[in-house]
Amino acid sequence: MNEIYAHLVGEIVSSNSSEAFSLYDKSSFGEKRDGKIIYSHVEALFLIEKGKMDVSSKTKKLTHEELIRKFKKIDKKIQLKYPVFKDLREKGYVVKTALKFGAEFRVYEKGAKIGEKHSKWVVFTDYESKTFTWQEFSAKNRVAHSTKKNLLLAIVDEEGDITYYEVKWVKP
Repeated sequence: MNEIYAHLVGEIVSSNSSEAFSLYDKSSFGEKRDGKIIYSHVEALFLIEKGKMDVSSKTKKLTHEELIRKFKKIDKKIQLKYPVFKDLREKGYVVKTALKFGAEFRVYEKGAKIGEKHSKWVVFTDYESKTFTWQEFSAKNRVAHSTKKNLLLAIVDEEGDITYYEVKWVKP
């Protein structure tokens, strides 16, 4: 597959190349909108790192590091979210944003096609050093339960290792 040539305009990374549509159909990267494929910031970073995408702003090709700097101005948690996205994608899961759920990601089973199946998990990310209250934990649980998903907490330690905790409802 040839590289996808994408453009950053404002906060949006998009491409109308045939390669973008092909990768969308094959691996569910991006979202079809207005005759283009629109990429989340973490998707764009991942595809650049894997050598599958080039992103330009105006006429300048942007490096991975330049994009991270730009995205940090938009999303303060990008350096926390990106390693989790990368880890889940490399394990074969389909990972999409979950902004409407107030979470970082929704995650589909390996090989799932978006639109044919619902996501299995709603993912919240945080650092190991961060604490949260029972009320915050309960709120995360309620989001997962109300959307019929399992809660997945992705905890990143100081070395960058990620530990996942799946929370399920149990009726005794």
